[in-house]
Amino acid sequence: MRVQGLMMPFLALFAASSVWAADCPALLQGSLPELRGKEQVDLCQRFGGKPLVVINTASYCGFAPQFEGLESTYKEYHPQGLEMLGVPSNDFKQEDADSEKTAKVCYANYGVTFTMTKTQAVRGKDAIPLFVGLAEQSSAPKWNFYKYVVDRKGKVIGNFSSLTKPDDPAFRAAIEKAIASQQ
Repeated sequence: MRVQGLMMPFLALFAASSVWAADCPALLQGSLPELRGKEQVDLCQRFGGKPLVVINTASYCGFAPQFEGLESTYKEYHPQGLEMLGVPSNDFKQEDADSEKTAKVCYANYGVTFTMTKTQAVRGKDAIPLFVGLAEQSSAPKWNFYKYVVDRKGKVIGNFSSLTKPDDPAFRAAIEKAIASQQ
């Protein structure tokens, strides 16, 4: 009888996690390694049901100063539920192989507080599933600092080139649309 009493909360938790996995959009299935540390970022757990901006970054790209504007955008919209995910990539040959150096650029040089991962492939046959999904819904990044705005259901509602600055009105409008999207 006591075992049965202990099993009920476990079964309820299991049922809830199964429903959550089923409700998680395909775009967010999987995990990526954190830039700092050895933990994995479970994309569904961290970003499921939330408006999200995904950016492929590169520390030595001429667009790297956009980190400042992206951080400012994140701080402005995070209280409204916006999440942001930076994914460093060397697909355009402008990222360091050393994660510690990438972390220094992001965190020390630019003060990034949004989630960052270790370096990943974002285009071509080696692209990670997240970027395969983003490309299927819109287009693959053509350079570093491509920005994707994703609604609460995992649908890309806007993608923006490297030339689009974080304070661009169209980029901001897409973020506001994602925040306003229903769960």
